[in-house]
Amino acid sequence: MRRAVVVITGASSGIGRATAVECARRGARVVLAARSAAQLEQVAEACRRRGGEAFAVPTDVTDEAAVEALARRAVDGFGRIDVWVNAAGVGILGRFDQVPARDLRRQIEVNVLGAVHGARAAVTVMRRQGHGVVIDVASLLGGRVTAPYTGGYALSKAALITFDEVVRGELALMGERRIRLCTVLPAGVDTPFFRHAANHTGRVLRSLPPVATPERVARAIAGTARRPRNRVLVGPYARLLVGARAVCPAVVRRTAAWRTDRAYFGGGPQEATSGILEVPCGPDAAVHGGRHARLRTAARGAAAAAAALGALHAVRAVRPAG
Repeated sequence: MRRAVVVITGASSGIGRATAVECARRGARVVLAARSAAQLEQVAEACRRRGGEAFAVPTDVTDEAAVEALARRAVDGFGRIDVWVNAAGVGILGRFDQVPARDLRRQIEVNVLGAVHGARAAVTVMRRQGHGVVIDVASLLGGRVTAPYTGGYALSKAALITFDEVVRGELALMGERRIRLCTVLPAGVDTPFFRHAANHTGRVLRSLPPVATPERVARAIAGTARRPRNRVLVGPYARLLVGARAVCPAVVRRTAAWRTDRAYFGGGPQEATSGILEVPCGPDAAVHGGRHARLRTAARGAAAAAAALGALHAVRAVRPAG
């Protein structure tokens, strides 16, 4: 990715921030977009420390004109757009009849229309230059695995997955073989998602124990930029969950519902909050959510290694003498 020009929305926090740093580490020139201007400048500086070039363009992705201006700034600054990553997103937790329509509308504007605006702006530039990769960060919750209290989020990510399928077909009909649209579907990730999410459950939220780090998702995004694929599952259990749902959907659905209802929530009652739906995350921007996914990942790796060594010793113990 050396010298590649990468535009990243949602770059102030979570997966977007981790992706910006990862691309810069690989020598890319990155253009950072989000609503939190001060935090974007911090990310830009982190990218420069890792050897990449970077500049920030404060952008609300729900504003189509602002997204078009972001694309122009990228071309003015670096001459082209090789990769566009739509990582901006917001979350809402709440039963379907508890979430106000205005909050659901805002979530769809950010998670769906924001990505649509990004794809339109990016593809316009990429058609002129003859190549490019658009990467949309969706989720396994977009219909691959379902969980209660995430109806709006799942709705938005399912819409994004379907949108990508349609646009891939349209690009093929247009003869744009060198423009690729890729969908990344992470499992649970250790980001500030739950701190930033709107909460209409009436209960205190706590994040589920994550199964992947933001850095792992960022590496998958960078790898997809280099070798585009239509869909990329990310996380140690992602393929297992998708496969299990295909074989026994009712069991997976009941298990996910039971676990979510007991693991999403902490102590006592909680008044409704709107999270970062209308305001930037500001100083609360961060890559990680504080659930120590790195330690969990290391523990899983150590357990897997120990199991493999035990199996190897067992095989050697029963192997007949030659």
